[in-house]
Amino acid sequence: MIRIALHLALLLFAISIAPAIASDPQNLAAALKQGGYVIVFRHGATDESQKDIYPFRFDDMKAQRQLSDKGRETARAIGAAFRELGIPIGVVYTSRLNRAVETGKLIAAKDVTPKDELTDSGAGSASSMANPEGNNERFGRPLRELAEAPAAQVNILIVTHKTNIADGFGKGYADVQEGEALIFRPTPSGASLAARVKADEWAKLPRS
Repeated sequence: MIRIALHLALLLFAISIAPAIASDPQNLAAALKQGGYVIVFRHGATDESQKDIYPFRFDDMKAQRQLSDKGRETARAIGAAFRELGIPIGVVYTSRLNRAVETGKLIAAKDVTPKDELTDSGAGSASSMANPEGNNERFGRPLRELAEAPAAQVNILIVTHKTNIADGFGKGYADVQEGEALIFRPTPSGASLAARVKADEWAKLPRS
């Protein structure tokens, strides 16, 4: 009975704290500093003159859309903000496409773990990226499972694509911008969205 009551209390606490974190930058920075969150990024800004060739050739950089100079600069700035804020990063999972791998490495300043199930579920299609349907469960379920994974004292970092984010969390997230992050807190009932942070907002979070 005590265990059930404690479980319920923790769940209610997680539900109640999420709106406060989302609306208060100070709370967000403090919460992430404690760890236990999953930060899902869409890869950084890309060079639109480049196109993906499908089937993907992961070792051929000319057959993929790459980060632009702005995308690399922004990813480095996000990583610097993480370190200044004292936000601990544990494992980093990324898509196998280089724009996601590079984003993850520049933010976390360490090696990443590329995964097939985080790779562009739209298969490089411009129409899929422009209007994600959010109904590809083959890619959606693995992303949700990663977002629900507990991470004590550190935060899990995931870098993927707009289509995968829509597949994982619903078509309502199809407006996610390049470099934007969705921050989830794993709870017993699933991942609870705590905040959305655009790429340029990390530098504005208050330092303690």
